[in-house]
Amino acid sequence: MVETINTLVIGGGQAGVATSANLRKQGVPHLVLERDRIAERWRTWRWDSLVANGPAWHDRFPDAEFTELDPEEFAPKEAVADYFERFAGDRNLPVRTGVEVTKLERHGSGFRATTATGTIEAQNVVVATGPFQKPVIPTVISDPAITQLHSNSYRNPKALPEGAVLVVGAGSSGAQIAEELVRAGRKVYLSVGPHDRPPRRYRGQDFVWWLGKLGKWDMKAPTPGTEHITIAVSGAYGGHTMDFRRLAGLGVTLLGRAGDYRDGVLNFANDLRRNMENGDANYLSVLDEADAYAKANGLDLPEEPEARVLRPLPDCVTKPTLTLDLKRESISTVIWATGFKLDFGWIDLDIFEGDGRPRHQDGVTEVPGLYFMGLPWLSCRGSAFIWGAWKDGERLAGLIAERG
Repeated sequence: MVETINTLVIGGGQAGVATSANLRKQGVPHLVLERDRIAERWRTWRWDSLVANGPAWHDRFPDAEFTELDPEEFAPKEAVADYFERFAGDRNLPVRTGVEVTKLERHGSGFRATTATGTIEAQNVVVATGPFQKPVIPTVISDPAITQLHSNSYRNPKALPEGAVLVVGAGSSGAQIAEELVRAGRKVYLSVGPHDRPPRRYRGQDFVWWLGKLGKWDMKAPTPGTEHITIAVSGAYGGHTMDFRRLAGLGVTLLGRAGDYRDGVLNFANDLRRNMENGDANYLSVLDEADAYAKANGLDLPEEPEARVLRPLPDCVTKPTLTLDLKRESISTVIWATGFKLDFGWIDLDIFEGDGRPRHQDGVTEVPGLYFMGLPWLSCRGSAFIWGAWKDGERLAGLIAERG
């Protein structure tokens, strides 16, 4: 069976739903295919206690609020998934779930998508499968006695074997998981690489508000050399600045970047102090910019000099551990909070760089009618966030409507 449609959207997460809603506004006939459920990644690729990293007033589409939450609350993961599902249902968006696209190729002047239930031909295709496609799990540790899992498979402390836990990666996921584990009474080691760590709130405003005022959400590209620096931020426990000194005070042993593994011993780079101090510099730079903006614009916001007071570096930073015998330290589990890589092997088109990234300009590829949505830095820093997906979807839907 062959089905035809003007525009096919592949993926039913935040990017796909945002695209669909804006195509509907433009009057473009379209269909969304989602291999699982709407926003499935929020339900099954996240740990139980996860909340959004931005408050409810910010992490949403402009067309709908989180009606069941206070605007300053951080939405639990299930509430986020329900939000997208309800959004699509209330607008009767044409989302077909349980259908996976196994191949996308050119067909005449348009495209052909192959699925288990049939073939769909379209003049335009929007690939909205997002950035969380293939978990990156290093193969450095070969000991079968050690339970190893990616952060997307972590659920809660009780689901892990007894013993200490090593978390590798100190972005938002790794830092939050490490804090949850130590609060649950686990002995926790956290490998900390280069990172940014903005203040959760400053002078009465959330950091997402400040990033907007300072123009950082609209940045077109990361500063060269910082493309892979993670951001340590959290909405957990009501939201607080992710301070690694505080985690050390809770009992987390901080380590540098993980290196090679031999005879039961994992080695770490002697870069922990540098990574911490660079993170501090990033934190203080946001405060500096916020202060300058408030002064220049005459904002009546309470000053907060105490935000600049940093705790002393803990012993695990000034006297770093460079080797860790996993058995001796009773480490039974390693959680790799090491991110994801893209997987577009199902797209039979010559539009990819050597690292698997699609060639595009703000989501528009060199192949007429083919677009991407939901990727980090698609058009700006905000593209991978909920509201950023809406802005990109609105723009691309306009281009598709013009193309016809």
